[in-house]
This record gives sequence, C-alpha cells and structure tokens, in this order.
Amino acid sequence: MNIFFWSPFISEVATIKTVINSMKSIKHYSKNNNLNLNLINAFGEWDSKENIINKLEVNLINFSKIKFDKLLPKYGYFASRTKYLIIFIKSFFKLHAILKNKNTHYLFCFLVTSLPLILILFFNYNSKVILRISGFPKLNIFRLILWKLTSNKVYLVTCPTVETLEKIKKLNIFDPSKLIFLPEPVITLNEYRENKFDRLDTENFNKNNSIVAIGRLTRQKNFQFLVKSLQNILLKYKNLNLFIIGDGEEKEEIIKLIEKLNLKNRVFLLGYKKNVFPYLRACKCFILSSLWEDPGYVLIEAAFSNATIISSDCPNGPKSILQDGKAGFLFKNNSKSDFFKKFEEFINSKSENVFQKKINAKKGIKIYTNFHHYKLIKNYLHV
Repeated sequence: MNIFFWSPFISEVATIKTVINSMKSIKHYSKNNNLNLNLINAFGEWDSKENIINKLEVNLINFSKIKFDKLLPKYGYFASRTKYLIIFIKSFFKLHAILKNKNTHYLFCFLVTSLPLILILFFNYNSKVILRISGFPKLNIFRLILWKLTSNKVYLVTCPTVETLEKIKKLNIFDPSKLIFLPEPVITLNEYRENKFDRLDTENFNKNNSIVAIGRLTRQKNFQFLVKSLQNILLKYKNLNLFIIGDGEEKEEIIKLIEKLNLKNRVFLLGYKKNVFPYLRACKCFILSSLWEDPGYVLIEAAFSNATIISSDCPNGPKSILQDGKAGFLFKNNSKSDFFKKFEEFINSKSENVFQKKINAKKGIKIYTNFHHYKLIKNYLHV
C-alpha cells in the first residue's frame, strides 16, 4: 500500500509537525508489512527535515532540482504568492502522474490544497484524496466553489477541532459521512522525554519571573496586542519579563513597538527555537494571544509541559482545550481589559487552584497523542 503526503510550506508552521507525526503514528503502529509512506518535496521545503524523514524510513519525492525555497525572500506578500505560483506550475504534471498511478492508494493533502483539488476536478483517479484541514479555514469564494465542485471526488475531509467540523457541516458542501474529527497528533512521548531537560541558553530566564509566548510573528498570533497589554503589568510587577519565541514578517514592527514602549529590558525576542519544552517547563506562565487557532499546537505542548496557561478564547480550540477556564485562564479575544483582569486573577490565585487547572489541562489533551491519531485514521486507510 502506498500513501503519499502533499504538504508544501513556505514558513515554519505547526502543520509540519502534524505531517511528521501523522507519518510516525502510521509507521509505528501499523502492522501492514507492505506499507510505503511517501512525502512530496515540492520545491525543497522539506530539505531541512531530511534527517527526520530518513529516520522514519519515508520516501522523499523531489519534484524540483532547483530549490526555489532558498532563492526567494522568506517573508512578505510577494514572496508567498510567488512561491504558491511556482508550486502550482512546477508540481502540476508530477502530482498528476502520482495520482493516476494505479499503485497510489491515498494522498493526504495539507496546505496549498488547491492543486490536488483542481487535479481531481479535471481528471478521474482511483487514488483516494484526503483533504486535511489544517488551521482555521478562511472561507473565501474560490475555496467554497472549489470545495463544492470536488466534494463528490474527495474521499475524506478531516477536521482538527469539533468546532471546525460543525462549521463545515453547516455549509452543506460535503457528505456528512466524509467529515471526521481527527485530533492533531501533537504529543510524541519519546520526543518530550528526550528534549524536556535540554539546557536553556537564555539569560534572565527563571520560573519566578518568566512569561513565555510562542508562535510565528504574524498578525494571527497577535503579539503586538500582547506587548501593549503587558505594558502596565510589567510596570506593576517589576520582576516579570516576557520572552517571545518565534520568527516572522512582523518582527521589525514588534521590535519598534518594544522600543517605543521602553520595554527593551523587559520583552525579549528569542527567535525560532527547535525545542520549546524547556521554556514551557520553566516559565511562570504561558500566554497565547492569537486571533484564531485550530486547535493551537503550543497550547497542547504547554499543557503537556505542566505550564500554567493564559489564553484568548479565539476560534477554534483554546476554549475546548482549556475546558471553558477549568484548565487555564481564558480572556476575551483581543480584549486588553479582560486580559488584564485574567492575568490579575492568575497572579492572585491560590497555588492549589492553579495546580488543579494544570491537572485538568493534562487530562484533557490525551486525544492529541500519536496513538489516538492512528486509532482513528486506521479505519479509513485500512492499515
């Protein structure tokens, strides 16, 4: 049996880990000796993960000898649109060849899903295409029309949260039998055990004074709101510092904001970190300020690391993961006043109450393991 994964990416996103862990879960738990997993490397984006892919014994299928990922700017509207166009043009016939091959049984589609959907619209394949919804979907006209035109040809549509599943059901585009809730395979126990005790290489970071935020420096993650909202808190609590882990197109704007608010000695941009577990284990609290998530990888990792969580109640995921506030502190999305109120509530909470929220959070994230992921998907892949 041959299973292919299509997931071209143009920046470090959580979906990368979803793809890797999906392959891990199938590879590790399946008893099918004839199972072959294949990952499509559209334009060199997966080169940096080649060591991980090799360890998994997954075939890396290179579509292009020229690594466009290194030739184009990393951030910006022009860079992203140019890369999308290159992916579409350069991959069209090669992906078509894979889908028409009678030995291709399944194709998982993550990110840039327009190409495989357009292919199944114009061609008939025996290969089964699985549309994997990654992140809160922007339901623009083009996407809605494409979904409607291909709904009969898509084999399965997987949703990372119940909220997203219900939202897509209401659109009445896909047959309800094709829609399933498939939690992200976020937690890999071996990975956590190997990485949780890594040494921190960051000055001024300790459990009593360090607030952590993690994510790409983009509008979605809402870090400018976080910095502005924390200004008065940092002035009130002189021992607290904010450490933001991540990189992205809003980096320069956030740096200027930090300088404008005179927070250079209180707010620190640490850049992208491959291993965030030591920071989550050692922080006073973790804050998620996102405008939207689905479900919120780092929330799950924070809960697994026993971090105290303060999060916006943005769609879709945080409210469910934090059990309406029983497993963390939820504030109204993009509300500075409510954020301040919930932060004060956290600061003034009894230690036993905070501890109970951590316990609740850890109990609630069991569905995000690799094994649970495999248990659900095996019924549809027959692996």
